[in-house]
Amino acid sequence: MVDGIQGFSRRQFVGSLAAGAGALVVGPTASSAAGANRSFKGSDIIELGKTGIKASRLAQGTGYNGYNRSSAHTRAGKAAFDKLMRHSLDEGVNFIDMADLYGSHPFVRDVVKSLPREKYVLLTKIWPRKADWVTPSGGAKEEIDRFRKELDAETIDVCLIHCMTNDKWPTEFERIRDELSSLKEKGVVRAVGVSCHDFGALKVAAEHPWVEVIFARINHKGGKEFACDASVEEVSETLRAARNNKKCVVGMKIFGAGKLVKPEEKQASLDYVFKNDLVDAVTIGMLKVEEVDDTLKHMAAVTA
Repeated sequence: MVDGIQGFSRRQFVGSLAAGAGALVVGPTASSAAGANRSFKGSDIIELGKTGIKASRLAQGTGYNGYNRSSAHTRAGKAAFDKLMRHSLDEGVNFIDMADLYGSHPFVRDVVKSLPREKYVLLTKIWPRKADWVTPSGGAKEEIDRFRKELDAETIDVCLIHCMTNDKWPTEFERIRDELSSLKEKGVVRAVGVSCHDFGALKVAAEHPWVEVIFARINHKGGKEFACDASVEEVSETLRAARNNKKCVVGMKIFGAGKLVKPEEKQASLDYVFKNDLVDAVTIGMLKVEEVDDTLKHMAAVTA
């Protein structure tokens, strides 16, 4: 159920929030059986839901302020991009978050070309709407063929339909879903899903059988002011439902799209999403090696 979770009432949920950011939520969760004192290090290798794909708990984003096949990462230039990515990989962050919108495929290709394929996980996204910079095919095969050439990769680990903005996306983008499913059957893509920028879209994704991986906007503040699609209570309930449905949830906007920058704010947000078992992993658009180190430090400090 999207609007309620067995064994966990809204009263209990709101009460847990009142205890303070990062307080443990009462009730069963997808991963609570693991027990206390779990590790939430960014370099921890975890399984992404039930996909069989193993990746670092922290994903290196490549699309900060992304648009028109560029981002702050790519606009910084190849040398800066290479330095950042190599540092993340050296620190055990092997999960690479890309998209056609960001123009980051060729940049990533040049970084990983000398590495064994099993040493990194490639996630990218198909932009489904016509824009000045893209005319979509309406499906996925043409896009995935191009992505594979841009990445010089036979297989893409995870492909998402990018930026779902309403609850009609399963019908609206049915052909993309069908072609991604066909590519998955052929082993070209290993797992599929959506990134959500609307609460209705997120609620559908949490229940839809096609979805294996969800990118969801979540932090301990919630609401539009902090780049989330609904209140922290509403989003959190939905993510718990998704995880109980064995979806992999990757949290984004953990630091509120740059609004949660104080050390205590970053720690509170990471504490909240991990201690409450809302996400499997997080993606953060770290731009400098110092930001990578800082994020890893804060993740290492999360305990449950």
